[in-house]
Amino acid sequence: MIKKIAWNAFKNTGDLNTYLELKQIQNIEQQIKEQDQNNIILKNEQQMEEHNGNSKNEWYNNF
Repeated sequence: MIKKIAWNAFKNTGDLNTYLELKQIQNIEQQIKEQDQNNIILKNEQQMEEHNGNSKNEWYNNF
């Protein structure tokens, strides 16, 4: 929504600052997406480590 408003303002006014603000917003959004993806990957890795750790303990307990 903000990107659309900024882009329309730039098209209508030709103000370079508006365009630069739009680019900053796009960069921030990209960083947030990358952070979210990294958090999901880390969470999945932690769950796999916990699961694998539990499996190893169960295996050793069978002896």
